[in-house]
Amino acid sequence: MKTPKAVGLAMAMAAALLVPAAAVSQGKKPASIPEAARKTGMAQAPAVVQAAGLTCEVSDARLIGEDKKAKTSYFEVACAPGAMGYVLQKPAEGEVTAYSCIEANTPPAPGQAPSAPCLLPANADPKLALQPMLKTAGVECLPEQARGIGQTKTNTYVEVACQGGAGYIVVASAPFDSGKPAQAQSCLLYDEAESNIKCTLTDQATRLAVIDKYVTQAANGCVAKGKRFVGVARDNSTYYEAACEDGKGYIYKVAATGALDETIECAKATQILGGCTLTDARQAQTEQASLYTRLVASAGAKCEVDRYALFPAKAGEEVAELVCKDGSGAILMSKAGQKSQVVDCGRAPVAGYKCSMGTDKGLQNLTADLKKFNFNSCEVSDYRVVGKTDKGTTYVEVACADKLKGYVIEYQSTPSVSAIGAIGCAFAGSCKLPTNT
Repeated sequence: MKTPKAVGLAMAMAAALLVPAAAVSQGKKPASIPEAARKTGMAQAPAVVQAAGLTCEVSDARLIGEDKKAKTSYFEVACAPGAMGYVLQKPAEGEVTAYSCIEANTPPAPGQAPSAPCLLPANADPKLALQPMLKTAGVECLPEQARGIGQTKTNTYVEVACQGGAGYIVVASAPFDSGKPAQAQSCLLYDEAESNIKCTLTDQATRLAVIDKYVTQAANGCVAKGKRFVGVARDNSTYYEAACEDGKGYIYKVAATGALDETIECAKATQILGGCTLTDARQAQTEQASLYTRLVASAGAKCEVDRYALFPAKAGEEVAELVCKDGSGAILMSKAGQKSQVVDCGRAPVAGYKCSMGTDKGLQNLTADLKKFNFNSCEVSDYRVVGKTDKGTTYVEVACADKLKGYVIEYQSTPSVSAIGAIGCAFAGSCKLPTNT
């Protein structure tokens, strides 16, 4: 899972390495494009594009101007429909420098006009070329604004403000090529980060306002009084926290498409990037532990819950590992509209789960299962799941503390986990634990 402190691509970038996005200065913006400039551009620019290594099928071009003293020519080119256009700087000797029209249209400083903006009709709205690029990078964004931040030797940095308030830093190739892989990183990652790259097209409050939409969609009665960006996962899912006026709090998981994917109560969010920080998570966890204690009792078991952790959620089902105040452990499985089921840590693997929080392995319960079949001399010291049978039961191999050969216990998992048979390893023929071979 990505956090504000874990963004590696630009945290320590020195400002001196960035090439200004509008480094070409050619005076006043012309009222129109002279035909002679277009004719010269179409004659010369395709070769310049090729020299720059750009993937661009030139559809229009113009000569911006020439610096005879520096022996440098400047061109604007438009590429195939929907593709990014460029401003090109071609010295008489040396490499061609290319700036995307987004970079060229970016003022060199606030309040100033762009030095050499793109003027060709096909380049009138270069930000449109960013939408498919962002989608390929894993995010849905309809660009409303865009600005060039700068270039390094290998990357171009562009800020994009999307419809709905979201914003991204696009890390593309240098020179910018919308056909090459790019990264899109949420502007919220940069708001608290120590970086010389910042999002300025909108402010943090605007970016966080998107949380209101997810609070409304969750329909859990929350009136948000506090909002926080939590982080971004590898699949580009984004996590937000909201603190509610009634004292509760939630973390909202939002898919890369922008759709609300999951709403997690703060009491159950302890393993998501450190959990909630805007609400009293300890109080919420205490209340949740009390709820689990009651659910265990209603299932006919006993556990005064001290700690808990949730397994990945399934539709209509919640599974939690519990550590009881007496040190024992269990797995609580709850399904909507059904009675909860509690399985001790020894038998939990039969249900597909494993306890990991406490020290109790539930071995005493496996020992008790052996005694049901008159195998009374074995104190279980270890176990492993062998596998399932064709009839849906599960075999569990156990080793004995006296290091004599152990046993294989057969369990059914429905309607509850229970032992239905046992056989010695000497007859089972499938035992692999060290003392059973």
